[in-house]
Amino acid sequence: MVAKVNEMVRNRAARIEDRLSAIPGLEAVHDRVAVWRDDSSFSLPDMQVHAMLLSLRRLDAINMAYGAAAGDGALEEVATRISHFADEELDGPWLVARAGGGSFLLVANEACTRERWQLVADQLADMIARPIALPSGVLRLSPRVALIRAHPAETVESMLDRLGHALEDAHEQPGTRLAWADRGVTPPGRSAQQFEVDLLGAIDRDEIEVLFQPQFNLGDDRLTGAEALARWNHPQLGRIGAGALFAIAERADYIGPLSRHIAHKAMWAAREWPGQLRLSINVTPADLAFASYTRQMLELIRESGFPLRRLTLEITEQALIGDVTVAAQTMADFSAQGIRIALDDFGAGFCNFRYLKVLPIHYLKLDRAMIDGITTDRRDVAVLRAIVAMARALDLEVIAEGIEEEGQREVAAREGCAYYQGFLRAQPMSAAKFAALAAAQEPGLESAVA
Repeated sequence: MVAKVNEMVRNRAARIEDRLSAIPGLEAVHDRVAVWRDDSSFSLPDMQVHAMLLSLRRLDAINMAYGAAAGDGALEEVATRISHFADEELDGPWLVARAGGGSFLLVANEACTRERWQLVADQLADMIARPIALPSGVLRLSPRVALIRAHPAETVESMLDRLGHALEDAHEQPGTRLAWADRGVTPPGRSAQQFEVDLLGAIDRDEIEVLFQPQFNLGDDRLTGAEALARWNHPQLGRIGAGALFAIAERADYIGPLSRHIAHKAMWAAREWPGQLRLSINVTPADLAFASYTRQMLELIRESGFPLRRLTLEITEQALIGDVTVAAQTMADFSAQGIRIALDDFGAGFCNFRYLKVLPIHYLKLDRAMIDGITTDRRDVAVLRAIVAMARALDLEVIAEGIEEEGQREVAAREGCAYYQGFLRAQPMSAAKFAALAAAQEPGLESAVA
């Protein structure tokens, strides 16, 4: 028995090590920034390379107290949180790279102000600081973050040098979590309370915008629908992504009204879509905890006139942690009405396969971590193949998220994924632009996903 347990621990550590080794190194940052600067869109005045270097403290103490596997597991979870936050928050292309030890680099080709980039860093640091549950215990990390808005022709080496010096300054000053690499004064920004007050009036001022991330059929590249994504057009800071928006809403106990407002706007825009295009809406943990969520959501759907059979609700593992039995019943109620259910971010963190047994789901939506290495690593392809085979056995369809390269699309199609979304074909777009995209492909829409 002891030998078997030791073998399980070794296998677990090996899997974590494989996942960590799959995170790109700094050499990938050089290549990605060069591609961005060669892109004609980078010449636009509002596009700029932004970067932040995140450093985690106390990793040595964690390794001593819980073992090296726990430290590696914490690093894996942090990398996953960074990727998920960037996916929700940033509209332009981005890359997460490992900078050695307990450091990660996030670079983005993003149009945003200095104040907004600081808000992104602050909210990301909050997310990383949340407790991390591992088999060996609960860990709490204290990140330090250095930020930069790169000069137009600045090299990656220069960016990293300036970020490194700024990070040293942050570590030397007690209580300092953020530091700018230009050694300028960190702007005070708005307090958490001010943001909460701003948000309470944002809906009435029509500052919450819904963008649509197009989804395509992997067999023939037909447009099949879109996922609704929220953005807050803050009058002072500019566009704030979903990650920061929902973090502020959580503190303000305002997630319920915000979620309903987003669903309302998305469905009213989508009811004009031609053919059988589907709309996907995200479900938050707070939504599932709300006793009348099902009733209120069905009322919103009826008011909008959007067909129930063309709606998909996306639920993440995080939303299921509270009470999976209640979540399963809620999803069953929606499914009985003809609404489809997708298990989102599948493959991120510690997957609980029990959800596949108890939830009435129709789609597995793969986390981008399951896609990143499929063009270069045969083990990643083997994992993808196994997931698709399992999905087929359960009569589920697989959606590949985060497709950024043609090679990724080709592998996902070859291995049997049904649909995909990602920057390869389209970035999140306004309701008007998506309607134009849908109209341009209308002749082939009759056979889209039902």
